[in-house]
Amino acid sequence: MEKRLGIIAIVVYDRSHVPEVNRLISSFADIIIARQGVPVPQRSISFISLVVEAEMNTLNTLTGKLGRVEGVEVKSIVTKEKAEN
Repeated sequence: MEKRLGIIAIVVYDRSHVPEVNRLISSFADIIIARQGVPVPQRSISFISLVVEAEMNTLNTLTGKLGRVEGVEVKSIVTKEKAEN
């Protein structure tokens, strides 16, 4: 399968779930090009953005696992063209 570049946006509505989100992200470290996290402690929300390069099955697995964490919302945008290596 071909790899795609993409961005995954994650909103964690309850910061108590951040450790579980971080664990999941770390288990997919080999596909992550860049990561940015912005905590908003006064609202108990965290924003995390990931720039990734992977096959669609892998991206879907990661976003699916993240989306099943309570209090987490995930959106992704993936390039139409395959990534060149």
